[in-house]
Amino acid sequence: MDNYDLKSVKLPYLAGGALKLVASLTEGAIKGLLIPNLMDSGGITWLRQQNFDEAPTNYPIHYTDGMQDKATAVPENELPRKPGETKGFHFTSVFDIAKAYRDGTTTPEEVAEKVLASIEASNKNDPPLNAFIAHRADDVMEQAREATQRIKKKKPLGIFDGVPVGIKDEMDVKGYPTTCGTSFLKQITDVDATVVARLRSAGALIVGKTNMHEIGINVTGLNPHHGTTRNPYNTGHYTGGSSSGSATAVASGLVPIAIGADGGGSIRIPASFCGLVGLKATFGRVSEHGAFPLDWSVAHIGPLAGSATDAALTYALIAGSDVADPISMHQPAPSIKGWDKIKLKGLKLGVYWQWFRHADPEVVAACESMLKHFEAMGCEIHEIVIPNLEANRVAHSVTILTEMAQSMNFTYDNSHRFKEHGLDVRINLALARQLSATDYVLAQRVRTRMIRHFQEAFQQVDMVITPATAIPAPLIKPSALPDGESDLSTTIEIMRFATTSNMTGHPAISFPAGYTQKGLPIGMQAIGRPWEEATLLRMALAAEQVIEYKEPQVYYRLLD
Repeated sequence: MDNYDLKSVKLPYLAGGALKLVASLTEGAIKGLLIPNLMDSGGITWLRQQNFDEAPTNYPIHYTDGMQDKATAVPENELPRKPGETKGFHFTSVFDIAKAYRDGTTTPEEVAEKVLASIEASNKNDPPLNAFIAHRADDVMEQAREATQRIKKKKPLGIFDGVPVGIKDEMDVKGYPTTCGTSFLKQITDVDATVVARLRSAGALIVGKTNMHEIGINVTGLNPHHGTTRNPYNTGHYTGGSSSGSATAVASGLVPIAIGADGGGSIRIPASFCGLVGLKATFGRVSEHGAFPLDWSVAHIGPLAGSATDAALTYALIAGSDVADPISMHQPAPSIKGWDKIKLKGLKLGVYWQWFRHADPEVVAACESMLKHFEAMGCEIHEIVIPNLEANRVAHSVTILTEMAQSMNFTYDNSHRFKEHGLDVRINLALARQLSATDYVLAQRVRTRMIRHFQEAFQQVDMVITPATAIPAPLIKPSALPDGESDLSTTIEIMRFATTSNMTGHPAISFPAGYTQKGLPIGMQAIGRPWEEATLLRMALAAEQVIEYKEPQVYYRLLD
């Protein structure tokens, strides 16, 4: 029985003085008059009236065999061995840079100098891209000199040696503070996050910390403290968030790949808006050690890349168990075997048509066209139904906001620091502080039901296919700058397809499916069975065979 219940809504838009007033009121003595309206508009009042009799699932762990007892990684012989090929525009890839190093046409030092010069140039644009929160030229050049010497001696650490990489400012990088996009978290760390350490051990040149929507609490990339990131396809539009700087850095050519984090679409949304591949692996597949503790039960780390090949290569380096992260020990040995088989005959793709078509007409048209291409490649399209999507939407909001509020309460060194957040963050956290333990447990009961719904779907199909976002990248309204905005109507459209896999823990990928008439990218999403990231990468690679890539309006070439 089809009972599709998601709706597009029209909620008040707030910016400027109105936004400041609401932020102040939600934190003041009369918040009791305003918060109930926010609860109603967010669906929380409705959720409280629903009945879910399942036991709560606090972590969506999908591996029940014996735990790993040591660190694991994708076998080296499974790593991609050749560059991907795209029609039309080609993002500079890891393979392109590695080949140039080995051919002697350039060196890591020369590329590092171009990266640094390009970052500076990108921030002098009008408007500036604001891709990076922080980078240290001396550290970047020291890494580059070491990589140059290794390659000169024909002893590279691997294909990533000397290749520039950006890291979302939610993960620790030694020598940098992890600010999570705030103005006040400034303590410098002397230890890399596990993901960063794995990349560094492969020779990756860590350029610096990429910008993000403050504490990852929204999905546009507007940051009043570090500057709003700009979409390289049209700088008047948002990049998407919260891994906004990572997407901007890759789409503008500053780096070939960057690391993002995804608690509610925060890798896949900016990948979709910027014409990239973004992978959120199965919950627990990639170590969270060294990531800021924002949203424990929905958090994922993963790559944003200009191609499926670079995404596969990066994922292969960072995936696997890590003794420093107990959750990551609940996984089978990681593998990407077969990821590059683009013959898709026999793959069953599940489509919930009412959900799939609940999007902007241009988005639907591009994604339906891609479905036809997949059919031509041998896929079978099966109609499915996934109930309780509205309950999932609200339960995800309750879960991530509650976890973020608790994290921030623990972080403050006094009770007044919350006022140093941006205005939209303050409103969201004020709402979150009014949620109860009962609300949180109810949300985890919804999680249990959603896992069951997807398990039932995966008995019929291999993947669930949707658009990545219901709309292309929105315009940045002048009224939103510099202090921010609250535009819940647009946020709901952006996140429509993203949050189920955060709640259920299933892997999901966003990949390019086309462009709007105005040249903005359109993304498609595939959600897979637990631990089947290789199959998702196959879909992204297959899509590359038919998409005519367009060059961003702003693009810096690291290779001449």
